[in-house]
Amino acid sequence: MVDLARALIAARLGDNYQAVTLHQRATGGDAWPRLPAEHRAAHLIDVTRAHLDLGDLQAAGRALLTADRIAPAEVRHRPAARAALTAVLRAGPTPADVTRLATTIGLARQC
Repeated sequence: MVDLARALIAARLGDNYQAVTLHQRATGGDAWPRLPAEHRAAHLIDVTRAHLDLGDLQAAGRALLTADRIAPAEVRHRPAARAALTAVLRAGPTPADVTRLATTIGLARQC
């Protein structure tokens, strides 16, 4: 899925609006559910930073929660996911389900 790669590149280059737009287009298509669960979760973790940089804490939290539902090991053991979740927690008030995820993986005490 080329749009997933483009979204990641846009995010890395600081074009967060473009990253989120490409992400939405890619995840809304028919190919998204056919990707391996780990790839989908990894992409959601990567796009979390773009949501945070745009100030959309809810979308950032939703991305991590969705990634955790798809492939829990990606969120619970991948350093990038733990860093993204820590950033969401530090950015401001978080919904209970995001706080619960952080507590489950042992991050709530660190933030």
